Amino acid sequence: MVSGALKPTEVKSAPISGQKPGTSGLRKKTKEFMSENYLNNFVQSVFDAVIAGGTNVSEGTLLVGGDGRYYNDKAIQTIIRMGVANGVKSFWIGENGLLSTPAVSATIRERGPVWKKSFGAFILTASHNPGGPEEDFGIKYNTQNGGPAPEYLMEATYANTTSIESYKICTDFPEIDITKAGSTTVESDDGSSPVVVEVIPATQNHVDLLKTIFDFDAIKALLDRDDFSMTYDSMHGVNGPYAKSVFVDELGQPESVLTNHIPKDDFNGGHADPNLTYAKELVATMGLDKKGNKIDVPGPIPSFGAAADGDGDRNMILGSQFFVTPSDSLAVIVANANSIPFFKNQGGLKAVARSMPTSGAVDLVAKDLKLDFFETPTGWKFFGNLMDSKVIFKGKDYTPFICGEESFGTGSDHVREKDGIWAVLAWLNILAAQNPDASKPLVTVEDIVKKHWSKYGRNYYCRWDFEGMDKAGATAMMDKMRADSAANTGRTVGSYTIATADDFKYVDPVDGSVAQKQGIRFLMSDGSRIIFRLSGTAGSGATVRMYIEQYETKKLGLPVASALEELTKIALGLCDIKTFCGTETPTVIT
Repeated sequence: MVSGALKPTEVKSAPISGQKPGTSGLRKKTKEFMSENYLNNFVQSVFDAVIAGGTNVSEGTLLVGGDGRYYNDKAIQTIIRMGVANGVKSFWIGENGLLSTPAVSATIRERGPVWKKSFGAFILTASHNPGGPEEDFGIKYNTQNGGPAPEYLMEATYANTTSIESYKICTDFPEIDITKAGSTTVESDDGSSPVVVEVIPATQNHVDLLKTIFDFDAIKALLDRDDFSMTYDSMHGVNGPYAKSVFVDELGQPESVLTNHIPKDDFNGGHADPNLTYAKELVATMGLDKKGNKIDVPGPIPSFGAAADGDGDRNMILGSQFFVTPSDSLAVIVANANSIPFFKNQGGLKAVARSMPTSGAVDLVAKDLKLDFFETPTGWKFFGNLMDSKVIFKGKDYTPFICGEESFGTGSDHVREKDGIWAVLAWLNILAAQNPDASKPLVTVEDIVKKHWSKYGRNYYCRWDFEGMDKAGATAMMDKMRADSAANTGRTVGSYTIATADDFKYVDPVDGSVAQKQGIRFLMSDGSRIIFRLSGTAGSGATVRMYIEQYETKKLGLPVASALEELTKIALGLCDIKTFCGTETPTVIT
């Protein structure tokens, strides 16, 4: 038992501009977070908002962990000391400070006993953004349902950051050794109730949950086939320990199926974003270039490839020389959900949802299977409301539920975050169900997707990211398209007619909240779409995202660039990004 003072100190501070959380918390350059009072101000503002919202932080447990990026370890110690000063009596900290974002959600929802259950969590992550002292850091707060803080809580947090005068911290609270699991009790000399800080195994709760969802025996039989091979690239993010626990410890595979699975605080100098551009090592191994075109590679190509991002909530799925778009991946998982015990044993799916920029591929499946369907703004919290419609809001029960975003995020109602390793296991479970007899030729990822297209048609789709754009120029570009919406509606552009030009607005069917300015849409009369958004996840500058979609029922084998050539030219003309941002060349195409 460690003895230490629990007496809080009130430190004078003042507002620091720019602390408005985006769709996934607050993300800035690491050095900005390390500057005087920056982290402290935001953390205090969260505590004040949470307590004002009615949460008794002295009851239950505060969970803290992150993706292992630079400054995570020091930030965790600060949050513990500030938590104690604000009344928190019990903490769970991920071993080595590591907790993937979906694991945080799983731990909040699954870890007991009830009297110690987590009331919320700080997640230290900038997700797929680069890490290191010169790169990005981030922090977000999740609530007791396991999902991201709702809009009202983040608005209250931001308001607090603009008026903060001081923060509370226990400066004499001892530093906790977070490198190994164990419990530390800290008592005060005045005899007040002690504080317990428990360092918990990072992977346990999440992996235990995944084992109840999927048919691990069937997946193992698939992995053990002589004609099947796989590779899983964790890109030196937090996913590595989870991949090892699942594929090596549980499924008995050699560690060689995993690549870049040792977490590093700068992601080994890479950009831990699972797409064709940044996961270049995996993409080349799978026989593709950064545009998804086939290339010649020495030696055999794995049957299945996957990648994860920095905090483990995103995924990319590949077959041998075959890229599965996130939109198609979502649609295929929904169409084959009954291959997965979690859905089959609950009587099947009830509802599906996608973010507005995601292609309409899953819409067709939902219509065919007569499932409730929702189109939401980008941001997992909107899916969370639908999942909790009955439990929290006393509305209709939409679970079991699957949802996804074109930005490589897929998941279900098992947690309240997107879940990268869940999507990988979902694909493997579907492949196992399609390959029950090892004596027969392997049904591949490409076979499954092409069979899906033959039934539902193909949504040709791509996203262009223009990263690091001048924020003022990008904002002016969006404002100009918004102002021209009425004039563009009904306009003929090339061989297309713009049936509707608007700015997407979402009225939440569960709680009635309204989200406005969620993306500029050009909806063509033939069902094609062009969409523009400013990303809410950029650490600095602005990321302009341009989405192009064309639905086709006959010509299913065209190169994506060819199928979308005319629409892409139209999109560049409609936004005039060359004038506003100085370029028409994207940083990333997916």
